[in-house]
Amino acid sequence: MVRVRGARVHNLRDVTVAVPRGAVVAFTGVSGSGKSSLAFGTLFAQAQHRYLESVSPYARRLLRQVESPRVDAVTGMPPAVALEQRRSAPSSRSTVGTVSTMSNLLRMLLSRCGAYPPGATRLDSDAFSPNTPAGACPECHGQGVLHRVTERSLVPDDSLSIRQGAVASWPGAWQGKNLRDLLGTLGYDLDRPWRDLPAADREWILFTDEQPVVTVDPEREPGRVQRPYRGQYSSARRLVLKAFSESRSERARARAAAFLTQSTCPLCGGRRLRPEALAVTFAGLDITGLAALPAAELAERLRPFTAQDGPAGLITTDLADRLAALERLGLGYLSLDRSAPTLSTGELQRLRLATQLRSGLFGVVYVLDEPSAGLHPADTEALRHVLTELRTAGNSVFVVEHDMAVVRGADWLVDVGPAAGTGGGLVLYSGPVDGLRAVPDSATRRFLFDPPPPPAPRGRTPSGVLRLRGVTRHNLRGVDVDVPLGVLTAVTGVSGAGKTTLLGAAGAAATGNRGPDAAAAPDGTAADGAAAEGGAVARVVTFDQTPLGRTPRSNLATYTGLLDTVRKLFAATPEARSRGYGPGRFSFNVAAGRCPTCEGAGAIEVELLFLPTAWSPCPACGGSRYNPQTLEIAYRGSTVADVLARTVDEAADFLADVPAAARVLTTLRQVGLGHLRLGQPAPELSGGEAQRVKLAAELQHAHRRRTLYLLDEPTTGLHPADSAVLTAQLHRLVDAGATVLVAEHDLDLIAGADHVIDLGPGGGTGGGRVLATGTPAEVAASPASPTAPYLAARLGPR
Repeated sequence: MVRVRGARVHNLRDVTVAVPRGAVVAFTGVSGSGKSSLAFGTLFAQAQHRYLESVSPYARRLLRQVESPRVDAVTGMPPAVALEQRRSAPSSRSTVGTVSTMSNLLRMLLSRCGAYPPGATRLDSDAFSPNTPAGACPECHGQGVLHRVTERSLVPDDSLSIRQGAVASWPGAWQGKNLRDLLGTLGYDLDRPWRDLPAADREWILFTDEQPVVTVDPEREPGRVQRPYRGQYSSARRLVLKAFSESRSERARARAAAFLTQSTCPLCGGRRLRPEALAVTFAGLDITGLAALPAAELAERLRPFTAQDGPAGLITTDLADRLAALERLGLGYLSLDRSAPTLSTGELQRLRLATQLRSGLFGVVYVLDEPSAGLHPADTEALRHVLTELRTAGNSVFVVEHDMAVVRGADWLVDVGPAAGTGGGLVLYSGPVDGLRAVPDSATRRFLFDPPPPPAPRGRTPSGVLRLRGVTRHNLRGVDVDVPLGVLTAVTGVSGAGKTTLLGAAGAAATGNRGPDAAAAPDGTAADGAAAEGGAVARVVTFDQTPLGRTPRSNLATYTGLLDTVRKLFAATPEARSRGYGPGRFSFNVAAGRCPTCEGAGAIEVELLFLPTAWSPCPACGGSRYNPQTLEIAYRGSTVADVLARTVDEAADFLADVPAAARVLTTLRQVGLGHLRLGQPAPELSGGEAQRVKLAAELQHAHRRRTLYLLDEPTTGLHPADSAVLTAQLHRLVDAGATVLVAEHDLDLIAGADHVIDLGPGGGTGGGRVLATGTPAEVAASPASPTAPYLAARLGPR
């Protein structure tokens, strides 16, 4: 048994629990109850810290460490592998092949067993990677495209002078002024129209790679000679290319891209490799052609070679086995060249899980964070078999899960609750799954053993229709479908069927309703034809799972505008007014009010010799972010730091009589986010939580008529009880006159929709077709739909 004593991570309240090894253990509970704090923050964290104690301090610098858990003791915990829903492969050069390590095998296959042109020299496997000097195309350096700057792109209006901003690509504010001042110092005419400047001057200003030289007049400055100018001048071309290739800011990269011309590399044709590598083929395709095939198709292409002796048989057999693992987890539609940042967090986690199936590890604990996220019910059964396979191989599987089908298949259940935040943090039950029937306080019990009846049809009548014709983007090829307006429509289908793509097409088509030009596909494929009848869409709002912010300075209170209200409350107190403190004083981003030691971050970076850089609570403010003078101001006995430390549920009671604050807090609770702290940093929020924060911000507005809302799997990461709360809010939007279009796998949400569009039948090239449309009952009766039997079972007999 693995035994935990006195766990106090996050909201865990001195938890003591024991779970078996060699079993599939499901951790359940409402969102924010503390199940992840127990599985990841306590059990996995403790296992990792024990492992790190055995490696050298230098090696520890190379590993991403989790925070040391607050727990009295953890005994019996084997080595652990965590597969979390977080994006740890952000590089655009990272692909499905590199994450799964199958790219290495594919390169080896081409190197050892490929068909070479007559007389060609056999290449090393590195020559088949665009990320190495040996393999990258020498013309585009492995990018596949050429980025160039021209005078026209840098100076769009040549009637302007340099002082008037002719060089549009220059940075704004003081940086641009410095560049203009430098040119003035060098003798260039800043007030002459750009087109009237000598060609040599224009060329030097835009494209020089040399430092300027100042000409010295010997009569005026005797004894001085010509010298390189010591100021830092960078040509407009260099500044643009540097910002595009090196900036970590997406906004800065996007601005730089506006001044670049992009074209497909003429040498490699966009395939990123040098010609010698592209000349080698296997099974009739070069390596880029093989990597572009969906995993299921690639496996079929390689199958005839698995029976061969020698390297070809060995490598293709290994590849086929790895590809089969992807198919089992519902990822057969992915190609090896698919960019990792385009994958959902659920897809990334299952991709790593498929890799682990081939690792051959024994005696470890796999800790998984909702592996069913993004899975169609048809694929969930395969996931259950994979978890059982890991257990049968001699491992333990700890899975944080909301899907009741996965929970039912577990050997052991740990239910945490009873509520979220401070209302949770207790282990309500630990034992065989069936024993949870006897725990009345469990929110999971009802959905596991006695699910609520299916929702009754609402009988809404569409106010119009958005007609999509010939939609062609990604795997949708010439799709014709009608999206009813003024109702809630669920887009269903297996993973990779084209649900998200259809949402994007509908949003693009609805924007302005101007036909093909308004809905041009961003990937350059044929545009979407669209027309709205009976109720044109005036506004399109997309709720995706992108982060609210990338720094800890962005948090729940700042994003929703709640902090503005809180700051005004504190500034209005008698003590603040007597001291002359305005609302800005209570912002941790303003020097006057924030802690000078950590500059409002609440933590300081600690450099440790031979160890990874660590963050420690600020010794001056204790993590509060504010200076002592600011914290002397109290509102109803609480400082501004105290308010930010409260959860949404706690703050709702504290600020119930403040209308502006109550409105924000109410909507956050309505979408199931009552457990979040007001000051919770944006990077700590999951994708599903970020999406629901955006929805809550929208719910505060009154004008929703003729608005099309697009949501991509909003119930991801939600307990069924929380999912029901969110679904009610979506219907609230429709009742207010809006149209809601949602891509979903949740059968409760689908069953309660007014209209369903089912795509499939498979993923990738096997999907992209409309299989059935209509009411949930009508789609449930469709013989061609993989969703139909699961939806019919949820609807039950009518």
